[in-house]
Amino acid sequence: MAIFVKIWWESLQQALSSLRGNKLRTFLSLLGITIGIFCIITVKSAVDSLQANIVEGFNELGSDVIYLDKMPWNEDPGQNYWKYAKRPDPSFEDFKAITRKSKLAKHAAFTVFVGGRTIKHLSSSISNAFIMGSTYDYPSIQNFKIERGRYFTQGEYESGANKIILGNKIYNELFGSLDGIGREVRLFGQKFQVIGYIASEGDNVFNFINFDEVIWMGLNTAQKFINVRENSNIGRMLNVKAIPGVELDEVKGEIASIIRAERRLKPLEKDNFSLNELSMLSQVLDNVFGVLNLAGFIIGIFALIVGMFSVANIMFVSVKERTSIIGIKKAIGAKRYVILLEFLTEAVILCLVGGIIGLILVYISLTVISMVIPFSMSMSATNMAIGVLSSVIVGIISGILPALQASGMDPVEAIRS
Repeated sequence: MAIFVKIWWESLQQALSSLRGNKLRTFLSLLGITIGIFCIITVKSAVDSLQANIVEGFNELGSDVIYLDKMPWNEDPGQNYWKYAKRPDPSFEDFKAITRKSKLAKHAAFTVFVGGRTIKHLSSSISNAFIMGSTYDYPSIQNFKIERGRYFTQGEYESGANKIILGNKIYNELFGSLDGIGREVRLFGQKFQVIGYIASEGDNVFNFINFDEVIWMGLNTAQKFINVRENSNIGRMLNVKAIPGVELDEVKGEIASIIRAERRLKPLEKDNFSLNELSMLSQVLDNVFGVLNLAGFIIGIFALIVGMFSVANIMFVSVKERTSIIGIKKAIGAKRYVILLEFLTEAVILCLVGGIIGLILVYISLTVISMVIPFSMSMSATNMAIGVLSSVIVGIISGILPALQASGMDPVEAIRS
């Protein structure tokens, strides 16, 4: 063990000596390693950060929830837009059929969305807010929480009472430092009572539904002011939560048969709806981000290859400059593997220096980028480890031939030279 520590220490000294003694040559040689590691880890870190933010936004959909929609989520909507655009929107009748007939659904909810509304409280007003009207079981499916206040009672929902729950941003902009719970606001030209507000979702720009800017009411209340059945400018969503332990494919099969019967589709007719789940989005994202990672890897690998040849050139020069020293070491009993490990370790250390510089540049770049984009980017410990491991591998590959040359020298010939 002691001999390996000694070899490592001597190799470190030789590598640092090479860096000090031939600054320009070493800098140019390590530039390829630095650029390669920078390209690979920057792209991978950026893609991982982007994917994490998107997945976090999509997590509010729920992994055990099925969404009835016109279009499938795992296809490019632009390719078959007109085919899917002709399909009917999810309807309240579809929702009632599922709640009446399904044996595998724990909860189902039907939700409508409409924008461009103005809400007022005294002298404060907010324009272009969007309304969300949902059936009573909606909170049992969607992942969010009411920070303060309460949810609608069953009686308030059934009677279509003028009660609303506000998104965090809407609530704070409307009331400021005031306690808005229980206060009345004007919406649709009528008075509504604020009974609660939703916890802030933060700055994630990839949230599927921006609950921070929502005005939420029961569906029966929304239907008093919005033509839900015939208005084509209204967004509609029908989601079904499976009973725990039941496979989603079983639930999808049951839902498909219920909707086909409700829409009176003949046995040979194709479905005029799609049943989507979160995993479909994940598969699409994995494919997209896989391509981006591959592009960064290809760019980086070419830079690493250039750096690899540069480091190999440094090591060949180092072997030539230290030929007599190698001969003396072998003459006094140094084993071949000792010389081999010495030069191999030196090559690895040189590449590690270039790799660490690349990782520092990655950290600085991601920090700067995070300041100008609406979501954070960071370098994970895994990506740091990949950068270090890549540097070690490049060091081994670039140093193996010079190390073999040095270890294979004849001591007498080496001393003479």
